[in-house]
Amino acid sequence: MPRLAADTVTTPSTPPTAGAERALRLRFARVRARTAALAAPLTPEDAQVQSMPEASPAKWHLAHTTWFFVRFVLDEAPASMPAGWDTLFNSYYVGAGERHARHARGLVSRPTLAEVLAWREAVDLRVQARLDAGAFEPAALDALLLGTHHEEQHQELLLTDIKHALWCNPLQPAYARDDSEAHDLAPPPESTADDAGGAAWLPRDECIVEIGAAPWPGPAAAFAYDNETPRHRTLVPAHAIARRPASNGDYAAFIADGGYRTPALWLSDGWDAVQREGWQRPLYWHADGTREFTLAGWRERDPRAAVRHLSCYEADAFARWADARLPTEAEWEASHAALAGTGQAWEWTASAYAPYPGFRALPGTLGEYNGKFMSGQMVLRGGSCATPPGHARASYRNFFPPQARWQFSGLRLAKDID
Repeated sequence: MPRLAADTVTTPSTPPTAGAERALRLRFARVRARTAALAAPLTPEDAQVQSMPEASPAKWHLAHTTWFFVRFVLDEAPASMPAGWDTLFNSYYVGAGERHARHARGLVSRPTLAEVLAWREAVDLRVQARLDAGAFEPAALDALLLGTHHEEQHQELLLTDIKHALWCNPLQPAYARDDSEAHDLAPPPESTADDAGGAAWLPRDECIVEIGAAPWPGPAAAFAYDNETPRHRTLVPAHAIARRPASNGDYAAFIADGGYRTPALWLSDGWDAVQREGWQRPLYWHADGTREFTLAGWRERDPRAAVRHLSCYEADAFARWADARLPTEAEWEASHAALAGTGQAWEWTASAYAPYPGFRALPGTLGEYNGKFMSGQMVLRGGSCATPPGHARASYRNFFPPQARWQFSGLRLAKDID
């Protein structure tokens, strides 16, 4: 197996400063500790469950994020791990070797959760020792920073996946031991204006805007995934974008008006999904019309809170019902500083996940991280109640297939103006 670390991330023109290395050391410790804390409320049985092919067991998230640091930062060969673990905990990095089938991750009852947690601690000690000794080359430090952001993505996935697994349990138990651990019980955004007035919309004339991020790593470049780059100019037509995201109350009105029974509102694939899956309401809404399943169990639904757990098909149908549309990602990014309610739910856009002009994936095996998924996916912007603090940014491009509902995904309306 070829050695990977030196080949995966371009070395910056200047070595990191001592202050930057200290910040990275603290960030690594903080991110790793947060993942363990998120998993702490789970029993070994909880951590084993895979409720659908698109989700992964919590134990797998704990192991895969550790595997990432072993392979791409410590640059250790597969033989450094217990037999078979390199295959079990690879995700989709073809260049790193064989992979266990995604839909069968829940069958991996061994290693045990205790063994995975012990492995995490051992790997953390090795990484910290190398950091303390100043033994990492600049490229490995870049891979380490990338690995912490990668782990933050899996922190959110751990929460979304366990929420789905517990909802599928006939007892529908709560993940959270108290409300402070339930990330989806955040208060709703404050209303900025009455929808009946024009101030509820943020208008913008046709203009050329800059979106995206400068390529990382590079001199003075802040961290950004390769799919956010390069920063570039694009034409945005005259439009208006809603200041706040669509709420539970808004979406309830769509349902009451027959939204799920009106094929003219839906894209063809979306209407097929409604019929095939029997969709009548957002995922986790109770049939009684008043409750929703949260990480703290069943709760009364707040009509003011941002609607969540919608597919892109549902978001698009709602927008059409509201005589509006979904914003493009350029429209969203150009206005993000004035938007209220961001961070409650990822917001579907009308933009297909495609490369920006001049896009270049990271070299080496880590080039598989984003670019190869630029087909059949839609872009979401903003962040959610489960996104780690400070992880998302204005240029962040999340992406999922349009039928996905188990993520904390909602929407914000936009419309054309003359």
